This record gives sequence, C-alpha cells and structure tokens, in this order.
Amino acid sequence: MSYELILWVAFNLFILLMLALDLGVFQRKTHAVSVKEALIWSGVWIALALAFNLFVYFDFGKQKALEFLTGYLLEKSLSVDNIFVFVLLFSYFKVPELYQHKVLFWGVLGALILRAALIAIGALMIAKFHWVIYIFGAFLVYTGFRMAKQSDEDIHPEDNILIRTFKKFFPVTHDYHGEKFFVRIDGRKVATPLFIVLLAIEFTDLVFAFDSIPAIFAVTKDPFIVYTSNIFAILGLRSLYFALAGIIHKFHYLKVGLSMILIFIGMKMLVVDLYKVPIGFSLGVIAIILTASVVLSVLKPKAKEETGS
Repeated sequence: MSYELILWVAFNLFILLMLALDLGVFQRKTHAVSVKEALIWSGVWIALALAFNLFVYFDFGKQKALEFLTGYLLEKSLSVDNIFVFVLLFSYFKVPELYQHKVLFWGVLGALILRAALIAIGALMIAKFHWVIYIFGAFLVYTGFRMAKQSDEDIHPEDNILIRTFKKFFPVTHDYHGEKFFVRIDGRKVATPLFIVLLAIEFTDLVFAFDSIPAIFAVTKDPFIVYTSNIFAILGLRSLYFALAGIIHKFHYLKVGLSMILIFIGMKMLVVDLYKVPIGFSLGVIAIILTASVVLSVLKPKAKEETGS
C-alpha cells in the first residue's frame, strides 16, 4: 500500500470516527444545542483543522500547507452562506430546535459524500481538459455578481423541484413525529416534514457545491488538499450554524464580501495561464475581505436595527 493511499484511508477513517463519536456519544440524547456547546465544538473543529494543517506543513512543505489553509478559509467562508439558508429553512418549516442537530448531521453526512464525488469529477476534468478551468472561472465571476444581487427572501422552499417531485410519489405527513424521518400510518410508510427539510438542505448544499468546488481548484489542483480542506470546512458547519444562527442576520455585508471573494477567485482562474497569483496573496485577500465585511456590518448596522423596529 502506497503512502498516498494510506493517507486517504487514514483521513477517512478519522472522519468516520469523529462522526460516530458525535452521533453515538456526544449527541446520543436528543437536545437543543446551546450557543456555548456550539462554540466549543466550533473551536474543536477549527483546532483539528489547524492541527492537520500543521501535519501538512511538516509532511508536504510550506506551499501545500498554505494551499490547505487558503482552501480551508475559502470553503469555511463560503459555507457561511449555507447558514443564511439553514436559518430560513428551519424557520419556514418550523423545525423544533430539539431536532435541528439531527437534520444537520445527516445533511452534512450526505454533503460529504456528494462533495467527494464532485471533487473527484472536477479533478479528473481539469487533469484531462485544462480549458475547463476557464469555464469554472467564468462561472464563479457570474455567480459572484449574482450573489451580490440576490436576497435571501427570494428563496422559496415550496418551489424546490426535488421536494415537489418527492411529494408526487411519496406521501408526507402534516405534523412532526418526534425526530423520525419516516413513520407508519394506517399500515403504510410516510415521510415526515423533517425528511422534507433534510431534502431541502441536501439540495441547498448541491447548489452551493457548484460554487465552492470550482473555487477551491483555483487554490490547488492537489485532490488530497482539495478534499481535506473541504471536508474540514463542512464538518464544522453544524456547530457554526448553532453558534451564529441567532446573529447571522446582523452580518448583512457578509454576502457582499462572499460575492467579492468568488469574483476574485474566478478572475484568478481566468488569468491562470498569463499570471499565477501567489497563494499567500490569495490567502491575504480572502482574509481581508472577510474581516472587512464583518467589521463593516458591525459599524454600519441595518436601518431597522438602528431604530429597533
């Protein structure tokens, strides 16, 4: 077994172990996740990511470590946009706080599988067809401008094609049945609204993946670095949601910042054959834009927040 294969196997076994501990030990009893608990788990996932970054530094060198850190920060920042949508979905479907963690757990598990497949496809396409990187770049620039104009209020879960198709072929109850995704009523198996929320979350991640996967290939072409930085960012998404859900709406300039990051990454891909932007410069640009958007949101709150209405 080659060293590279050992790394892939070891990393995935570690991820499975952490997920098993999360669901089977720490979250064995259904409960509403407090902000304190969420902050602790966010710290744990960030610390694990940084520890892995240190491993990459000593095992692969400074360049790969910078690529991982930049990719992780990029994916982490883009995943924040998922949180805006999660808040809307849980509010729209009136999901009890008690069951939100379970939905996000299985949603993240599905996202891990989906992202692994998309990363494999993306890596293969770029390796075989170099010109694909220009398509990715143009798509990211377009997505960046679209994100800057899009309002979260434009999202209508009831219009989701996946949910509408599912409801045509499978009955759905009107009420929640605890934390169950499926129940038996009058002898037949029916889905609960909790499963519909899970479908909406999986569809949301699929949409966001088409932005984030091309973006990280602008940082590095190494599939292992792309995969590990992406996975670490996604694994910390649940705890980040519970930590920020109550205040995420206050960071109203964050979406503008994310759109600027996408445009920057897209432009970087479009000029890749003319000029290779240093990875350290990319890391600095992403960090500065993120920090500026958060600080500006705090210094210039929305009018209704200022008036208290």
